[in-house]
Amino acid sequence: MAKKLESHQNKVFKRVKGFSQKKNRDKEGVFVAEGLRFVSEIPNNWEVELFVVSQDFAGENDLGQYEDRADTYLLTNELFSLLSDTENPQGILAVCKKQKECQEAIWKKDAPFLVLAEELNDPGNLGTVIRTADAAGADGIFLSKGSVDVYNPKVLRATMGSIFHIPVYQNISLEEIAWKMQENQISLYAAHLKGDCYPYELPLEKGCGFLIGNEARGLSDEAAELCNRWAKIPMPGKAESLNASIAAGVLMYEIVRQRLK
Repeated sequence: MAKKLESHQNKVFKRVKGFSQKKNRDKEGVFVAEGLRFVSEIPNNWEVELFVVSQDFAGENDLGQYEDRADTYLLTNELFSLLSDTENPQGILAVCKKQKECQEAIWKKDAPFLVLAEELNDPGNLGTVIRTADAAGADGIFLSKGSVDVYNPKVLRATMGSIFHIPVYQNISLEEIAWKMQENQISLYAAHLKGDCYPYELPLEKGCGFLIGNEARGLSDEAAELCNRWAKIPMPGKAESLNASIAAGVLMYEIVRQRLK
């Protein structure tokens, strides 16, 4: 049976509310998945600490599948709205454990496909990059220090559940990952306005990765120098640059195109 919470002073309510802050998520190693579609994407082997549902949700849905999996708490619609990070709450959220991803599995893959980003700051952009990388079949995403927290609620919403399907490594040293790629014969290419070729000319059937820059500044000189080659996306129109997530999508799907059999 779901346990009723009737006050915002309840310790469970306060704990879940506290996860809106990064420091609390990091301290306990958890994140919040909100919304029916997002919650339904949680794999069966992923650890869930608890579910929270609203009265309206409980009245329209069978809670058995949630109650069988983890402690489930029932809140009034008003209390649930205080926990929600959306304007129109769907009435369900889950507190999930962060998974500790091991890099070694990536380096053992045949011709891995990676995405790296330097100080990607916009939550919507990062969430879209993660979702696109998942759709394109990428093997991993590496985010430099200074990037937005992958467990930021806006990032998670933009992933549409893809956070459960692809490993994302945060606060990494781009230099260390570049060296690791070199050791494993994985080419690293920069998406760069000064590129001397188009991505269509690169040998992307082999192990490779693209490095995406900051939305406003692009790639730093130090990061760009880590790459084997710089490639530019053709822009026959008048725009000077592309949105970071759009650029990443173009590059990722060139890898997909070259690898389609």
